[in-house]
Amino acid sequence: MNLFAPKPLRVLVVDGYKRAQREEYARDSGATPGEAYAAELRRIEPSLVTDICLPADEGANLPDGSGLASYDGIALTGSSLHIHSPEPAVTRQIELMRAIYQSGTPCFGSCWGIQIAAVAAGGSVALNPNGLEIGFARRIAKTEAGTAHPLLAGRPAAFDAPAIHFDSIVAPPDDATILAANTMSPIQAAEFRQDGGTFWGVQYHPEFSLRLIATILRRHSKALIERGFRRDEAETISWIADLDALDADPARRDLAWAHGLDEEVLDPVRRVTELRNFLEMRVKPEASLRGRA
Repeated sequence: MNLFAPKPLRVLVVDGYKRAQREEYARDSGATPGEAYAAELRRIEPSLVTDICLPADEGANLPDGSGLASYDGIALTGSSLHIHSPEPAVTRQIELMRAIYQSGTPCFGSCWGIQIAAVAAGGSVALNPNGLEIGFARRIAKTEAGTAHPLLAGRPAAFDAPAIHFDSIVAPPDDATILAANTMSPIQAAEFRQDGGTFWGVQYHPEFSLRLIATILRRHSKALIERGFRRDEAETISWIADLDALDADPARRDLAWAHGLDEEVLDPVRRVTELRNFLEMRVKPEASLRGRA
C-alpha cells in the first residue's frame, strides 16, 4: 500500500434547479443536472470525488463555511430560475455563493452559475435585452484580458459553445475581469473576486453534449418557433434530429457544415476546455498549496 499516494480531489457540485425541474431533466436525459455535471467532471478527472448539494430545496442541508472550505473545488450548474424574480430558492443560492467566496475555495459556474456569482458579488442580472440565446452561443470572442487568462487557454480567438439563457449579466461586480463576449451577451466569460475568493465562470455550457442540447431544444421547441429560430415544427424536428445524429457521429462533415459547427463543439475534449482548465489551473494547484494533493 502506498501511504504517500495523492488524495483524490473533492469537488462539490451545486445543482441550481428545483426538485420538479430536476426530475423533468432526469426523465428526459437520464440524470439530474447535478449528476450530469459531476459525471462530466469525472470524465476529465476520473479519480475525482464529487458531492451534490441542492440549495433550491427548502430545508436542504447546505455546507457551512468550514464545510465549503473542505472541498478542493466547487462547480455551479445552470438553472431554470430567474435571479431578477427573487424567491427563497434563489436567495438561498445567493447566500450560499457569498459563503463560497468567503471560504476561498476555487469555484466555477456555467450560465446560472456565473449569474449567481455576479449577483453575490454586487452585480446585477436581468432579462437579456438582446433576446434568447439558445442552442449555441456564436462567435464568442476573447477580450484582451481573456487572451492571457488561464480559463480560456486552448480556445481560439473566437469560438462557438453550447448555450441556452433568457437572462444575462447587465452590470458586473466591481472587481471583475471580463474575458469573452459576443453580440448576444457582453459577458460570456469572466473572473470575479469578492471577500478573498475568486470565481471563474462562463455564460455558456461547456458541460453540455450535443445529445443534451437536443433534449433541451425539444423541451423548448415551441419557443424556438415563436421567436423565429425555426419556421415550423417540421424544421424544428429536423434541426434537433441533426444534432442527435452529430452526437452519434461527430465526423458527419455534412451536418457540421450545414449547422456551422466545428471541433470546439463537436470534439468532447475541446468542448470542455474551461472545465479542464479550472481543474488543472485552479483546483489542483490550490489543493497542493493547502497540502491536500
